Amino acid sequence: MSRSYFVAGNWKMNGSRDANRTLVQGILDGLGSVPAVQLAVCPPQVFVDAVAQQCKGTRLAVGAQDVCDQAAPGAYTGETHAGMVHELGCRYTLVGHSERRSLYGDTDARVAEKFRVAQLSALVPILCVGEQLADRDAGRTEAVLAEQLGAVLEHCGVGAFAEAVIAYEPVWAIGTGRTASPEQAQEAHAFLRGKLREHDAKIADSVQILYGGSVKPSNAGELFACDDVDGGLIGGASLKSADFLGICEAAQRQSS
Repeated sequence: MSRSYFVAGNWKMNGSRDANRTLVQGILDGLGSVPAVQLAVCPPQVFVDAVAQQCKGTRLAVGAQDVCDQAAPGAYTGETHAGMVHELGCRYTLVGHSERRSLYGDTDARVAEKFRVAQLSALVPILCVGEQLADRDAGRTEAVLAEQLGAVLEHCGVGAFAEAVIAYEPVWAIGTGRTASPEQAQEAHAFLRGKLREHDAKIADSVQILYGGSVKPSNAGELFACDDVDGGLIGGASLKSADFLGICEAAQRQSS
């Protein structure tokens, strides 16, 4: 596989100055064991500056968990412009995470606009897509993925995916302890790559598609062995440096 592995940690609404400093240092201390793996952490926005300063000059990248869908700063109380987190040192931002969709009402159209404005500010969007349990049970997994991916393709064009990452997160496997089987993960990833290939084969073959859904050191290896799984978007396990590095080491073994 020509694509490199990428493991990104989504800290969600967790952390403190001291805990973050210890967590980041633990990851930095272990970077030497995973030379072939791209790594990023996505702290809460209020901690982005401090985390980015600690990561400066290292290959541990920093991402935001979300950005506003407005292309220009202005009267949007409580929101964060993409250019602001880029200025603080972010390279990536999540867009469309399932919690933003389900808890805060982010529609496919809004996610597509966040994807667009992230790239306007030189951020690499990590587009999160995935189905609810009811969708999977109803056999609608591919329909949901097509709708979510299609909204961004229509709004931004396939060329935008040359500078983007996709994360497939089966919502029923986030924080539940349940994990999609390697076969289920591969099917979804292959479907997403196939939808991109309908527009541009080169971009489809180069885009990294991460799996996000209760990834742990114990199951990362079999997930990462799938042809179209290029790493992981890690939630709970990213809050402990040993667990996060254990997942990265699984990716490193697949790279060898």
